[in-house]
Amino acid sequence: MQELLPKQFWIANVVEARDLRRVHDLGVAAICDLAIEEPPIALTRDLIYCRIPILDGGENSSATLRLAVATVVRLLRDESPTLLFCSAGMSRSPAVAAIALAMVHAREPDEVLGELAERMPLQVSPHLWRDLQAVHAAW
Repeated sequence: MQELLPKQFWIANVVEARDLRRVHDLGVAAICDLAIEEPPIALTRDLIYCRIPILDGGENSSATLRLAVATVVRLLRDESPTLLFCSAGMSRSPAVAAIALAMVHAREPDEVLGELAERMPLQVSPHLWRDLQAVHAAW
């Protein structure tokens, strides 16, 4: 798991997200699941669970991408401790995280993604990134 904002925002892969003991130890209140190819996680009743399955490429509808970004933005603005994950934690979750953080902090998405790349390995799909940048530009 990679902590992006202290005690507020993490990104992970599906294996890390399924570690409920660690999720609870971190104080996570909401989980956003972007992993279309993974089955939903069985969670405890006290966790908010948002499943917005997206593909790691250019085949996503703009409405689905807007929903994913808007959900993360809302959780960040509400300061809800949030875990965002996809299957490997290297493309969809950091890409959506970068767009959401750029919106919340009035920054450029490429700058935020670059900072994430300095902290962790990334393999962001160029098509997905292009589509998410369009969501940012239309916001």
